Parts: sequence; structure tokens; C-alpha cells
Amino acid sequence: MQDLTTGSITRLLLQTMGFMLLMMVFQTLYVLIDLYWVGRLGTASVAAVGIAGNLMFAVLALTQMLSVGTTTVVAHAMGRRDNAAARLAFNQSLSLAMLCGVLFLVVALSVRTGYARTQSADVETAHQAGAYLLWFIPAMAMQFPLVAMSAALRGVGNFKLGVAVGVATVVINIVVAPVLIFGWLGAPALGISGAAIASLLAIAIGNVWLVLHFRGDTVLAFARAEWAPRAAVWKRMLGIGLPAGFDFAMMAVYLFIVYAVTKPFGAAAQAGFGIGMRVMQAGFMPVVALGMSAAPIAGQNFGARRADRVRHTFRDAALLGAAMMLAFFILCHLVPSGLISVFTKDPAAIAVGDEYLRIVSWSFVASGVIFVTGSMFQAMGNTVPSIFTSLVRILLVAAPIVVLARRPGFALPTIWHLAVISVWVQLAVALLLLRREFRRRLDFAATPPASSVQSAEVPVAVGAMD
Repeated sequence: MQDLTTGSITRLLLQTMGFMLLMMVFQTLYVLIDLYWVGRLGTASVAAVGIAGNLMFAVLALTQMLSVGTTTVVAHAMGRRDNAAARLAFNQSLSLAMLCGVLFLVVALSVRTGYARTQSADVETAHQAGAYLLWFIPAMAMQFPLVAMSAALRGVGNFKLGVAVGVATVVINIVVAPVLIFGWLGAPALGISGAAIASLLAIAIGNVWLVLHFRGDTVLAFARAEWAPRAAVWKRMLGIGLPAGFDFAMMAVYLFIVYAVTKPFGAAAQAGFGIGMRVMQAGFMPVVALGMSAAPIAGQNFGARRADRVRHTFRDAALLGAAMMLAFFILCHLVPSGLISVFTKDPAAIAVGDEYLRIVSWSFVASGVIFVTGSMFQAMGNTVPSIFTSLVRILLVAAPIVVLARRPGFALPTIWHLAVISVWVQLAVALLLLRREFRRRLDFAATPPASSVQSAEVPVAVGAMD
């Protein structure tokens, strides 16, 4: 455990972000190296992985729900020095994660071929996507318990172990993927399926590692008696987590619409967009690490009723986020084609990816600050504003795309320009809502301490969580 309620906010932010950034760097390498190897299989394979990867945003929506709810509730409990409540939250999160993972596995496998067929531009791309999803869906299902355990660790201020596990799984994936894709070292050449099997193997190892750790943890220990669902705890975690996951759900909706609209433009257009999205995701890794670091710092200080430190966390994190995304913006304007051509030699795909990065990069600075505002909503235990800001963004993009795509002369840059406008509008709305939340929730003089409220409830760990 690390106490985040004392010491320099800037130092804590940089320190914790350093751990998270290390993991994000390796995840970035995995995303890019995996895409590089798949790119050697052809344009259809690249497009197929992009289509299959769209489901990952649905998983991110669900795992973000678990991650945000778990980290926030655990951080608040640690800020109050309530180890029992933190342990209960951890065990309840784990049982909820396993339930979600099983449900996702069953539903996703049942719609696998239909989904691949409806999203693909041609039969070969659909076949490749279906083959990849057969193994990638189980890998995504195993993300649920992994995310829940890692989120609990962040809640108590333990960033090192989660980073170590994340780095190890990425390294395993990087090493194993080409072996299984191309049949190196005597292994069978499995093609695109090999990339998904490598992911499944790496995530399984990460789960085993964390399970072994928690068997001996003194604060967040496994307690089977606390695995049975408790409505009050689940309600608390889902109340915080569901709105946060909504943003990723809206991103999944956006991607489904984009891939449906790009079908008439062919596999090369889908591949170019898919590569551009992967490059953008890789560039966003540092600011994602920043948001994951800011949330537990602000969360523990919110639980400790330190309003000044919560505001300080936002200020420093927002400046850091804007600076990092400005650097990525410059890179995407200097060498956009170079970033795309690493993963494909198809001129049509490169042209689409180049144009995509040049246009959407104008929203990068705004996106960096949006990540930080989201972490502040999470830290204060009210992520409902995230629903509103995400809804504003998707309505500004999705509805016009559906209408404009049916008109003669429709071109893909129209989508990218709409996306840029929507992000800046989302930022304006998010800052207004955050200002309101700061006024309402950081006025601790007007509200009783959490312990005073809890003493009037049922004197069990569940009551301590509410």
C-alpha cells in the first residue's frame, strides 16, 4: 500500500505515471509489432484484425466499468483507513468480473461469424476476422478478472505489480505471436489465428501471476465468504463504473458505424483506417497512463477530504496531458505516411491512413485533457457526467454520418472532420461539468465525514462502502 494523501502531488503523479507509462510503452510495442506481423499476411488480414479489434472497445467499456468502480471504491476505503471495506470491494469486484467474463464469452462466440460477415468488405476479410475472433474472444473474456485485480492494486497505491504483470504479458505476446503466425522454431504456421492464440496465452499467464500474489496479500486477500454477490456493494461499484464505461461503449458504436460505412470503399480503406486507429491508440498510451495514475491519487485524497490536493492533481495532470498530446500531434503532421507504411505497403491503405491521422490529430490536445477530466469524475465517485459528455460526442458524429453516407459524393474525410469537432465540444462540456462537481463535492465543510454517515447504517463492511 502507498499513502497518496501526503507529499508532493507533482512527484506522486510523475512517479505513479512512470510505472503506468512503462506498461503502456510495452503495450504500445505489442500493438505495433502485432500489427506489423499481421501486415505481412496481406491487406485482408490487416482489415480483419481491425474489425475484430472493434469488439475490444466493447470489452474496454465493460472492463472500464469494473476498473473505475473497483479503483474508486478501494481508494476511498484506503483514504478512510478501512482495510476491511477495501478487501470486500476487491472480492466483490472479482466475482462480478468473472460473471461478466463468462457472459461475454458466451454471447460473443455465438455472434462471431455473423459479426465478421456484416462488418467486412469482402468474403476473404470476413473469413480472416472469424478465424481471429475464435481465439481472441476467449482472450478478451480473460481480461475481466485481470483488470479487476489490477484495478484493486491501483486503489491501494500499488502500481509496481500491475505494471510488472502488464509488461510480462506484453513481452510474452510479442515473442510468441510471430512464432505461431509463421511457424518458426518448428511450431505450426497458424496465420492470423496465431496472433490471437498468443494473446490468449499471455493473458492467461498474467491472471495466474496475480492470483498467486493475492493468495499472500495482507490487505487485498482472497476471502471466499465475500465472493457471494452483495447488492449494496455491486450497486456502489456499478454506479461509479457504468458511466465511465459508457465512453468506450460509444467508441464501439462509432467504430461499428465507421466500418459499416467504409465497406463500399473496399478492404484497403478499412485497413488504412484500422492502422490509423492502432497508431492513434499507441500514441494515446501515455495520457491513458496519466489518467490511470491521477484517479487513485485524487481518489485517496477525496476519501481523506483533502480538496486542495484533488484540485492540484487535476491541474498538474491536465497540463501534462495537453503537453504529451501536443507532441503526438506534431509527429502525426510530420510523418503520417511513415507511421502507416510501417504496417502496409498498399498505396490505397497508406493514403487513407495518412489522411486520417492528419485530420484527427487536431483533436489530440483536447482528448488528452478529456482523459484527465474523466479520472477526476472517477476519483470523486460520480462518473455520471462522463455519460453526458460521451453522448454529446457520439450524437455529433454518428447521426450525421448515417445521414451523409447515403448521399452522392460522400467521402471518408467527412467522418474525420466530424470527429474532430465532436471532441472539442466534448471537452468544453466536460470542463463545465467538472467545475460544477468541484463546487458540489469538494465543499467538505458542508458535508459530514463518510464515517459519520456510515455509522448510521448496518455495521458491516457493506455499510462502510456506501
